[in-house]
Amino acid sequence: MFPKILIANRGEIAVRIIRACKEMGVSTVAVFSEADRDALHVSLADESICIGPAPVQKSYLNMDAILSAALVTGAKAIHPGYGLLSENAQFASRCAENRIKFIGPSADIISRMGDKDEARRTMRAAGVPVVPGCDLVESVEQAQREAERAAARIGLPILIKARSGGGGRGIRLVKTPEQVERAFLEARAEARGAFGDDGVYIEKFLTGVKHIEMQLLCDQHGGVVCLGDRDCSMQRKHQKLLEECPAPTISAETRARMMDAAIRAARAVSYEGVGTVEFLVTSDQQFYFMEMNTRLQVEHPVTEMVSATDLVKWQIRVASGTELPFEQKDIKLTGHAIECRINAENPQKNFAPCCGQIEILHIPGGPWVRFDTALYQGYQIPPYYDSMIGKLIVYASTRAEAIRKMQAALCEMVIEGVDHTGSMQADLINEKAFIDGSYTTSFIEGLKL
Repeated sequence: MFPKILIANRGEIAVRIIRACKEMGVSTVAVFSEADRDALHVSLADESICIGPAPVQKSYLNMDAILSAALVTGAKAIHPGYGLLSENAQFASRCAENRIKFIGPSADIISRMGDKDEARRTMRAAGVPVVPGCDLVESVEQAQREAERAAARIGLPILIKARSGGGGRGIRLVKTPEQVERAFLEARAEARGAFGDDGVYIEKFLTGVKHIEMQLLCDQHGGVVCLGDRDCSMQRKHQKLLEECPAPTISAETRARMMDAAIRAARAVSYEGVGTVEFLVTSDQQFYFMEMNTRLQVEHPVTEMVSATDLVKWQIRVASGTELPFEQKDIKLTGHAIECRINAENPQKNFAPCCGQIEILHIPGGPWVRFDTALYQGYQIPPYYDSMIGKLIVYASTRAEAIRKMQAALCEMVIEGVDHTGSMQADLINEKAFIDGSYTTSFIEGLKL
């Protein structure tokens, strides 16, 4: 086991990792920007080092500063959390060069799965279904030719998508042939600015689908287990709003086939650590590989609740070389869990981000109610970072009970001083389409939020 780990992140995930390390007897090093000097993760860690000014490019994305902090403090491993450098192959490679363990897969795997064009080809070779489309498109003329072929073969609409990155950036919808040139140029430009890579490819735009992901845990000795699925279909502009485990409308047969496909995907790249294979599932239960996230997911707590498995602890254990002491047949999934993301945003003002001081904070309680956050009363939310300020998670023996528990928890939660999405989440879980589980990735588009 690592004697000391540096957490290359901030906010609730940094707090989550520090707490796991404390329970494991592992010392922690927090890094922070000048804007985060009073952040909770700084006070909870055993050591802390300022790595630069507020902008992420000069602090939390500053590889030199983070690696220097690890070397100076003697940290033998770096946990990247999610976002920021968590899927940066160059950072993983630089950690290895400095003999610091990157808690995650190798730089090669991150690079292969981060390139969505290569990921599609790898999954096809492994027998995993992929969304119909075509591989890398490099010019307007080629995009137009491929779009015409795609229209004839799979029909419009189609998506022109960035091969790198995520979060809904570098994606353009094409409904008519006349839109191809503009969509191609816009997708490339946005991808270049967001990810430094303007490679794009084409795939069929599937409507009325579920976004279902499978949670993997893999060791360095060939051990692979799938810890079940999550329904992440409640989205706004490709950003997840809430997640639940297990997916309420997936048949047992489809779930088993998807788990098998996810395990084959992991074995195809000799995966190590925690990872997630994301699928799109149609109304007739056909599923297609969308992407693989080579990191811990924001929504990992719902899987932890249902599988009774601490994913952060196991992520650290397998990175240190521990062999999984269980196999797929030993995995038992019980009950139902729901997570609502709480963002410092105003839904009435087109989800404008909000910063300011937390004047009153009341965290919901009760059996199997969990609030992952870095908030405290008096905390000043800085304007420089992601707007998510907490994740409210509940668990119960049935989905109906979990919904009632979440309704109660959202009503009990009090966060005053900043606008946030708690009330919107309360409205969403009372929607008929959520109650009956029929909501899809396009559900939010038809609502007036």
